[in-house]
Amino acid sequence: MSALPFPIRTECPPGACVCERDALLRTPGGDTRILLLTREEEKRLVQRLENLTSLADLRHMEQRLFEQLGVRLTIAASPHEVRSLRGITVLVQEQPGLCRKTRQAIPAAIKKSMEHRPQIAWDLLNEGGLFEGL
Repeated sequence: MSALPFPIRTECPPGACVCERDALLRTPGGDTRILLLTREEEKRLVQRLENLTSLADLRHMEQRLFEQLGVRLTIAASPHEVRSLRGITVLVQEQPGLCRKTRQAIPAAIKKSMEHRPQIAWDLLNEGGLFEGL
């Protein structure tokens, strides 16, 4: 394993995660940006995602997550009927080095933000054309 020029996330306890952090570090030319997300930085990220103010803010954070960490989000409404936030799916795509707990914490923070500011969810649904013309 080569030393990286920046502090990286500490490894998870053995058997607690399937992030493949060590395999990523051993891969020549591997995308190690995700390892910049230390536990402290993850806390800051989750707090920021819990305090989104608009759909534009959510889209901005989605873009920044991809640019800075290589994290891809998929945010979509159910193809059936959306009656609550359960009908909106927020997924973080798997990638080497991304902790399982982080993959759960990001969507939970986004949904919490939508609970506090329902307009984000409405704008998301309108963006998809689900409520156009109503």
